[in-house]
Amino acid sequence: MSKKEGYNHDTALLSKWTLLVKISVGSTLPPGLFRVLGDEGPIVVSSGEVFDGKTVVLFSCPGAFTKKSTEWQVPSFLQRCDELHSLGVDTVACMSVNDSFVMHAWGEHCGVGDKILMLADGQCEYHTQLGLEMDCTRFALGYRNHRFSLLAVDGVVELLNVEEPGGYEVSDGRVITEQIRSRDGSQ
Repeated sequence: MSKKEGYNHDTALLSKWTLLVKISVGSTLPPGLFRVLGDEGPIVVSSGEVFDGKTVVLFSCPGAFTKKSTEWQVPSFLQRCDELHSLGVDTVACMSVNDSFVMHAWGEHCGVGDKILMLADGQCEYHTQLGLEMDCTRFALGYRNHRFSLLAVDGVVELLNVEEPGGYEVSDGRVITEQIRSRDGSQ
């Protein structure tokens, strides 16, 4: 997709397929549950624990250990965690349709440590609430999610970047970092 077909750094990616997306800038993120791997096993974490009273950059990858996600998207956020924190971001979180064991192993593989919170949405329930689920049953992959990034302040979406299926232009850590800098006048 060329930039003139719909991408605008000041808003979100807008194209015909995004009409099913249920969130937009100004939306309050829905309640929901994630899983993370703790010392004793999976732990349930509510969306309120993640978003309430915090400034959060959330990005989503269609699958752990996939090439774009592992080699490009996760590293793009990992490289910018310190800068994002200096711009007022409390939490950088990665969400994917995987279980907490896979998310934890993937985080270890990518070297995220405690810099990126790895959130499992194992049944694609939270992505579905956002309207960002993707039916991949024809590929025997069940339901997955669209690639996106967002900035939420106290659970309200302030920036949203949704990729066209298969794309990787707007959900990169560089893009949302530039958007936050521009928004805050911190160029």
